[in-house]
Amino acid sequence: MGRIIQLDEHLSNKIAAGEVVERPASVVKELVENSIDANASRIEIEVEEGGLSLIRVLDNGDGIESDDCVLAFNRHATSKIKSEQDLIQIRTMGFRGEALPSISSVSQVELKSSTGNGPGTYLFIENGKIRKQQQTNSRKGTDLTVRNLFYNTPARLKHVKTIQTELGTITDLVNRLALANPNVSFRLKHNGKELLQTSGNGNLLQIIASVYGIQTAKNMISVSCTSLDYEVTGYVAKPELNRASRQYISLFMNGRYIKNFALSKAIQNAYHTFLPIGRFPIAVLSVKMDPTIIDVNVHPSKHEARLSKEAELVQLVENEVRKTLKAEQLIPEVNFQKKEQKQKDIDVQSAISFQYGQKAKESFPDDKTKTLFDKREASPVVAETINQNESVHIKEMMDIFLEDRNQSSSATEEEMKHIEEKSTEKIPVLYPIGQMHGTYILAQNENGLYMIDQHAAQERIKYEYFKKKVGEVEREVQLLTVPYTFEYTTQEALFIQENLDFFSKVGLFLEPFGQNTFIVREHPQWFPNGYEKETITDIIQQVLEQKKIDIEKLREEAAIMMSCKGSIKANHHLRNDEIFALLESLRSSEDPYTCPHGRPITIHLSTYELEKMFKRVM
Repeated sequence: MGRIIQLDEHLSNKIAAGEVVERPASVVKELVENSIDANASRIEIEVEEGGLSLIRVLDNGDGIESDDCVLAFNRHATSKIKSEQDLIQIRTMGFRGEALPSISSVSQVELKSSTGNGPGTYLFIENGKIRKQQQTNSRKGTDLTVRNLFYNTPARLKHVKTIQTELGTITDLVNRLALANPNVSFRLKHNGKELLQTSGNGNLLQIIASVYGIQTAKNMISVSCTSLDYEVTGYVAKPELNRASRQYISLFMNGRYIKNFALSKAIQNAYHTFLPIGRFPIAVLSVKMDPTIIDVNVHPSKHEARLSKEAELVQLVENEVRKTLKAEQLIPEVNFQKKEQKQKDIDVQSAISFQYGQKAKESFPDDKTKTLFDKREASPVVAETINQNESVHIKEMMDIFLEDRNQSSSATEEEMKHIEEKSTEKIPVLYPIGQMHGTYILAQNENGLYMIDQHAAQERIKYEYFKKKVGEVEREVQLLTVPYTFEYTTQEALFIQENLDFFSKVGLFLEPFGQNTFIVREHPQWFPNGYEKETITDIIQQVLEQKKIDIEKLREEAAIMMSCKGSIKANHHLRNDEIFALLESLRSSEDPYTCPHGRPITIHLSTYELEKMFKRVM
């Protein structure tokens, strides 16, 4: 008798559950995606004990027909694809028909669903078997509850993390789903406590404020671009707002959260020299494309995708994000707001919900006021958690709004024009005051006090100069009276010998000079004065350590290295004319905000902040 047998459906579903239902967050993901596919505009997620005790997803979507409710819990039963052709142009979040049977095989499931036409259907499924079926109310939408996840698979339950870890994963998932679907209202509760609420009004910046906080939203910059195949929209953060990991880069393709290394790397490359090493940007970017270009059927959790024109998208994103950053004034503002005042602001902002904002907008009927409120509403005024118990602060928030409205109304067109003109200036005209500790330049203008790191400023100036020079073909050389000689191991010498042409493209004119030795008789005139031999040594060493030649990267690293050599160091005192010359050179730089290593050059303390510190304004 043969050894191969056909597995029964129940065991097959449990095996499939191992792929689909990895943890409680996997259940939340599948159920919420089903709600999105059902055209829901409001989705409520309730979890208890990190999702292990209870997961409930309630939506106002299309609902499920009575005859389809039972069929939906059969494996590979789906309404989303019907042919092989549909598989290559997927337009829905789910499509495999594995989620519901996999979930029901490792939990106890209750389903209530109705299309709104006639009574709905109630099902109770336990261990993959339908135990109860009856009619229920006709509220349009679906209410699906999952209890006691992994109760019948103790081996799986043993590997579940702590409640806080599982809750963190669920929260992160719902946050990303909210960011991907700003037109859908999300509400997330854990053990009765509300963790997230969004309005579903389509304002992505408000969602960012709800997820990451108001200060983060205030420092986001809009990104929008298109090509023949792609449409990219979203927000990226100013360089001053960065994180220690890539987890804050959120990429969505046709509404689906996707992990894509090449795209994440493109965003990081766009921030090159704007961020210190080991720091990463915050970004929320959505990409729309023809479904035939993307294949999402390459991973069980659908977190990965394959693009047929990935290189084109990578280049588009990198160029657009870089262009967006270059168009902004990126001088960080210093804010000495008192701790108690910050907490008061948070309390006020936490108390106001999107519906309050809408009611306030409706209460001001004249068009001018509506326009002003629209501008304010577009700003990040939603706190991370909306605390209904603190509604006493709503009046305070409205008072703040009315005050801002009056101030905005009093601004003349000429003043607004002046503000807009100033905002396009990368570094304003600055007047030197002096130095602090021989390291920081103090300067001023009508907008307040500026502190400039003199070493970082000159590094930026020199970096842009050397980057231009190292890419030029012209051979502006300085002949050496006594040539430089360099000795290497046999392996290193062979590598250098093979790449002499590449070295010459960055100004290193090496000639073989005996066994494992090279000689340099001339070098570019623009090499850092006094550091010529050290520069040549460092460039060669960089290439030997990398074991490969990338001419663009080599030029970039050479420019960064040379910019550091000979720049003004700390504790170096400058005359006023030297300070002024440095500031003017910085103003003419292409990117005058950070040194090549990503450290900030200039910090701004506004006149208003100074006046607050000295109690001239309250």
